[in-house]
Amino acid sequence: MDVLSDAVAAMRTGVPHSSRTRLHAPWGLRFAPLQGAGFHVVLQGSCWLLPTAGEPIRLGVGDVAFLPRELGHAIADDPTTPLVDSPAGQPAGPGEPGAPLRAPDAWAAGVDGAGQGATTVLLCGAYRLDQSRAHPLLAELPDVVHLPARVGQQPALRGAIELLGRELAAEPLPGAVGALSALLDVLLLYILRAWHEEQAGHSVTGWGAALRDPAVAAALRAVHREPARPWTVQTLAAEAGLSRSAFAQRFTGTVGSPPLAYLTWWRMTFAARLLRETDAVLRSVAERSGYTSEYAFAKAFKREFGTAPGRYRAAARPARQS
Repeated sequence: MDVLSDAVAAMRTGVPHSSRTRLHAPWGLRFAPLQGAGFHVVLQGSCWLLPTAGEPIRLGVGDVAFLPRELGHAIADDPTTPLVDSPAGQPAGPGEPGAPLRAPDAWAAGVDGAGQGATTVLLCGAYRLDQSRAHPLLAELPDVVHLPARVGQQPALRGAIELLGRELAAEPLPGAVGALSALLDVLLLYILRAWHEEQAGHSVTGWGAALRDPAVAAALRAVHREPARPWTVQTLAAEAGLSRSAFAQRFTGTVGSPPLAYLTWWRMTFAARLLRETDAVLRSVAERSGYTSEYAFAKAFKREFGTAPGRYRAAARPARQS
């Protein structure tokens, strides 16, 4: 199993959206906080990202800015340009957690073409992610992930950007809906992969280090592959090819929590996803999550989420239907 893909899939609660927009200076757009993540890619020209906290960040051609926790931000041709509110990323429906995002191609209404200055072309979008259950792999990211364009660096990420830009630049083609959805998923994974690869030489702890450590990564893959298996520290150590004590120390030192604590966290996260996305009966969800007793599972789930599994599923229905 792929731990990075699992981490993203476990957090996803709705449909992502993206658009390609041409803006003429002067322009400035303010984005409200969102239960998800957003991104901007500069295809032509330049602009400034104005985070809620921190200094403005200049974005040039090919630069990627990813906001894993959409706390609200702005983008503008210049930091001093007045801002207008943008509807991009706001729910198109009544605002429930799983409501589909309003397609951002309406964002530039009243802005696109309003100026006569330099042209900037942006590829932007938003993902619906459950931030209340953020996987540690994403939770450790900074509020703004800036990936500057560098010749020869991250060719897969550049390829995904080019394909997404082409799909959004032309008239809708057959299969466009499926292509856009798949490309947005690929783009998110490539952004996360690129960030962790660029941090490889800067830290020996954290999730980037955990995924690079063959022993720890082997144990993580085993947990994700078979969450229902009755794992112990000893059996996980065997998967890692280490002694029990060496494995426990290495896992805790990189991941930040003991092996069995992460196992429990992942089982509950996996169970929540089954409740949201499937009609599996509670007994089946319990068994697939590593619990032989439905009662024990329900008790553990309520302790983790503050609500019973059945109520959690009922509350998640609008998200699933959207």
